[in-house]
Amino acid sequence: MALAVAAIVLLPLIAITFVAFNGLGKTEFAALTLLIPALFDTIILTTGVLGLSMIVGLGTGWLVASYRFPGRDILSWALVLPFAIPTYIAAYAAVEAMDYFGPLQSLLREIFGWKSRNDYWFPDVRSYAGAISITALVLYPYVYVASRAAFTMQGASLMDAARSLGCSRREALLKVVLPVTWPMLVAGGTLVLLETLGDIGASQYLGLNTLTVAIFNTWLSKGNLPGAAQIALLATACVFGLLWLERGLRNNPHYVMASRQYRPVSPPRLTGWRAIGAMLLAAMPVCFGFILPVGVLLRTALRQITSEGLSTEMLAALGNTLTVATLATVIILVLALLLAFARRFTRHRSGHVLVRISAIGYALPGTVLVIGLLPVLGLLDRLVNDLVIGLGGQRIGLLLSGSLLAIVLAYVIRFLAVGLEQAETGLASLSRNVDFAAQTLGAGEKPLAWSILTPPLRPVLSGAGVMVFVECLKELPATLLLRPLNFETLATQLYGHAARGSFEDGALAAVLIVASGLLPLIVMNRLMEQNARGQG
Repeated sequence: MALAVAAIVLLPLIAITFVAFNGLGKTEFAALTLLIPALFDTIILTTGVLGLSMIVGLGTGWLVASYRFPGRDILSWALVLPFAIPTYIAAYAAVEAMDYFGPLQSLLREIFGWKSRNDYWFPDVRSYAGAISITALVLYPYVYVASRAAFTMQGASLMDAARSLGCSRREALLKVVLPVTWPMLVAGGTLVLLETLGDIGASQYLGLNTLTVAIFNTWLSKGNLPGAAQIALLATACVFGLLWLERGLRNNPHYVMASRQYRPVSPPRLTGWRAIGAMLLAAMPVCFGFILPVGVLLRTALRQITSEGLSTEMLAALGNTLTVATLATVIILVLALLLAFARRFTRHRSGHVLVRISAIGYALPGTVLVIGLLPVLGLLDRLVNDLVIGLGGQRIGLLLSGSLLAIVLAYVIRFLAVGLEQAETGLASLSRNVDFAAQTLGAGEKPLAWSILTPPLRPVLSGAGVMVFVECLKELPATLLLRPLNFETLATQLYGHAARGSFEDGALAAVLIVASGLLPLIVMNRLMEQNARGQG
């Protein structure tokens, strides 16, 4: 079973490689037209987003973990709220709010009496700086969660040891605390880079030609599938190179803590202007990354509902979204549980390797995954049609390509790692002595798995199901490129309205997506609080 799942995950990568190299002699190499500009935009965007996310996430994580100030308890969980907003929705909301005819510029013109663009200067959202700021304000929680956990876990012993040796608080942070917490910070930064590389909606809407946008344009606008596969292959190489670098940085023994003793931090209380400054610094990412975008969405959505009500198209898109997300979530949870059991029960290294291969789909941007899936689905459709004709039947046309099954398959490959990580973590918390005791009493692997080990995993699987379900709701590139004709989800409907310049018509869909994204944040916040209480 693990071999079958690993093969399904690897097939898109094999197909991308075949299509890319097979088209080298038949079409102009994509680098000559789109690749170099796409690389330039991608490097600028990813570098800027990573830098700003590290500054915001690391700074807020240090403030929350190391000091007490007014509003700290509320801000400690509010700082993860931007997790709920997909990057493409944040971009749509930012343009809606800050465009020339948006509420912000309109208010400024009314206050100061400005008549035209020539009377004042206002930052352009559709620029490198705008794209970097918007993306970083949505993705910084990856770094914030990692840094807050790292600063909390390291305790007070390291800080006290550094201070006793004459270091100031700043020197202790830079020379002692940060090196120890480096692996978790690298993990958070890597997730920021992967999300930025995989984005298409925000980059395209804000006018950036990144690698994923170049794949989309080369394939659909220019009709050049081999060229798109060549760019996709390069994007895949960048992703796996990034993961290899991340593993090397995290495994450096120079950053391993030797002591296992833990003494919780007693953060000092800030007073006066320092307390006000800390509160404002911690509140700014929440205001700009969550409150303002959600405020714009709610304002536009309420205006839409008041004037038009709930349209049948919206209800149909909601039903389609729930259908495909539910199907994919159920399949992912079943496969994740089976793969976790396979890894627990097998002693062969090959089994462990196959389980790890099954999880690499999460590293593939949705656009890259689609480029690899379509040739595979097309080949299967041809084989099925040839088989039906050979048996005396009539050609049945496309069975897999452009179907619900194709969307669900893409979701399963893309998000299986999310469910698998949770299932393996939950299973690892159950002692092996449970297995030995059950086997001593004559239980085989099947009753051990389903009757003894699965019931304690239900809370973990429920949390994993919520996270996978929300990821499926937000997924845009795979849904956009694989959907059947006249099939809309909330994400594709919102994308269509934004592409036509009528974002206000899709605001309600954006609100529904953001509201669904709040569910895993509630689960995450509970886990963080339980972890903090357990360590305290």
